[in-house]
Amino acid sequence: MIEEILRHNREFVASEGYRRYETSKYPDKKIAIVTCMDTRLVELLPAALGIRNGDVKMIKNAGGTITNPFDSTMRSLLVAVYELGVEEIMVIGHTGCGVQGMNAKEMLHLMRERGIDEEHITLMRHCGIDLDSWLHGFDDGEEAVRETVDLISNHPLMAKDVRVAGYLMDSLTGSLKPL
Repeated sequence: MIEEILRHNREFVASEGYRRYETSKYPDKKIAIVTCMDTRLVELLPAALGIRNGDVKMIKNAGGTITNPFDSTMRSLLVAVYELGVEEIMVIGHTGCGVQGMNAKEMLHLMRERGIDEEHITLMRHCGIDLDSWLHGFDDGEEAVRETVDLISNHPLMAKDVRVAGYLMDSLTGSLKPL
């Protein structure tokens, strides 16, 4: 599959398909969106929000949440605000998220089945990584979005004039529910 994608990429560049996507690194709408990496949102979310290339900074991760005030998503938001002119942040969770109800014990079982040695798992634990917490999902999608909004809003390095709001998107219709 990767070879097929690379073949398409070469054709895309050769035909100058990139021209219609040219923009600057600064988001025209001065908004950053934190959302989930779910495949249903790849085209649905931009279409449902009416955003195009160059409009926003889009940060995606599993669950569309921030679980640690020093993770890469929070760092990306700080860069977006201080370096790229973002003035508003939207946290958008969605219905039927795969991270909701994710179980750390099951994830570790799947890792072992795919060949991860117990030695590596033990090493992670000895390095201070609480795998049971780190690999655990959330129980309530709306609450997870609210917690992320709270973490961003109250982060000691976040500018107080940045508006932060949370939403839950219907994965089928794209409808947004404010939280």
